[in-house]
Amino acid sequence: MIIESSRDSRHLANAYIVGDEPGGRAVIVDAGAPIRPLLAALERHRLEPTHLLCTHGHFDHVEHVAEYRRRFDLEICAHRLESIGGVDRALDGGERLTTGGLEIRVLHVPGHTAGGLAFLVDGEQVFVGDTLFRRSVGGTRGPGATTFEDLRRSILDGLLRLPDATIVQPGHMEPTTIGEEREHNPFIRAWLGLERPAERRCRVGAQEAVLLLRAADYDGGTKCWVRFPDGTLAVVAGSKVSDA
Repeated sequence: MIIESSRDSRHLANAYIVGDEPGGRAVIVDAGAPIRPLLAALERHRLEPTHLLCTHGHFDHVEHVAEYRRRFDLEICAHRLESIGGVDRALDGGERLTTGGLEIRVLHVPGHTAGGLAFLVDGEQVFVGDTLFRRSVGGTRGPGATTFEDLRRSILDGLLRLPDATIVQPGHMEPTTIGEEREHNPFIRAWLGLERPAERRCRVGAQEAVLLLRAADYDGGTKCWVRFPDGTLAVVAGSKVSDA
């Protein structure tokens, strides 16, 4: 399997090319990072891109969709709940896609957005968008988010059922593995009952809340798990959380 990536310096968002073999076929995963490195990789490996797979519809992951459509005869695929222009194939999760020697299993992972998708390629590498990061997780209060419960279920009952050796390619920054995150991700450890959450009064913007966990995020900041007075749980950017 051939994997090449590009990263946007503004948002630290990743985009990927996954190819079966030199001179073979490939898919592009997400379209927010600079396009030139991926075009060079396609040429270098003599790959024909057949699909553009969108993990979700946030701008930093779909900025160049139209450019890929202009350059290539490929099928643009995304969940039907995501607002992405020019989609050729609407997915629900559960589909299996084949191109060249690649076998791709489509997983629906709502939480960060309603139509979040992960793509498991050849049972070895899973491209997870903004659902899971190295030592962090996606937020549940941004545009298109559903609920904290959805995110937790997508991770614990979805991604963590994959073998520990599965390589996780996130939508931002560095790769990891399922096993590493099971062992070291503070959010996952707390949700599995391996670590006891702290409880400290805080504010999320103007709202009172209880801070359960604060941990480092992919961008050098922090991410927080909080509980609001009505019992609602959420994962939010640490920049929005202050002492009560």
